[in-house]
Amino acid sequence: MKIELKRWAPGDRAALSAIGNGVDRSFLSDRLPDPYTVADADQWLHSVMARDGKNGIFRAIVVDGQVVGTVSVDQKEDVYRKDADIGYFLVNGLWSRGIMTEAVRQVCDLAFAQLDIVRITGLVYADNMASRRVLEKNGFRAEGLMRDAIFKKGRLHDQCIYGKRKADSSR
Repeated sequence: MKIELKRWAPGDRAALSAIGNGVDRSFLSDRLPDPYTVADADQWLHSVMARDGKNGIFRAIVVDGQVVGTVSVDQKEDVYRKDADIGYFLVNGLWSRGIMTEAVRQVCDLAFAQLDIVRITGLVYADNMASRRVLEKNGFRAEGLMRDAIFKKGRLHDQCIYGKRKADSSR
């Protein structure tokens, strides 16, 4: 299995729409449109293509030539500008195969090389053990727990804070 990251392009709108509609939303933000239309994909692609390499790294996850997910590192602003948030999702049928672990490794390497940041932050639902493991396998350290920080589907969830420092990733 070949796992690659590629820059998003306008021609990826159908693939992005398909993965946006084929992902488990249990641990995602409610701002991800549902259904995820081609127009939603166009809007997002336009935004990230303008910002890619400047204040973020936004990539399609490609497995054996097929777009199956997305991963990004989005640089923060103001006094937080040396930090960035990581986000990702993968279509359901490909979980537990090491795909996201490899995609996160690649995007972190790109982000530390191309962006003016010193750390990457991962905010994860406490009960999303798979996502927590992806970060831990990539050298992110658990830094804290925000109790009742997420409200999803009428229920409160705790949120784990993970961090990876550029200084630690070069060791």
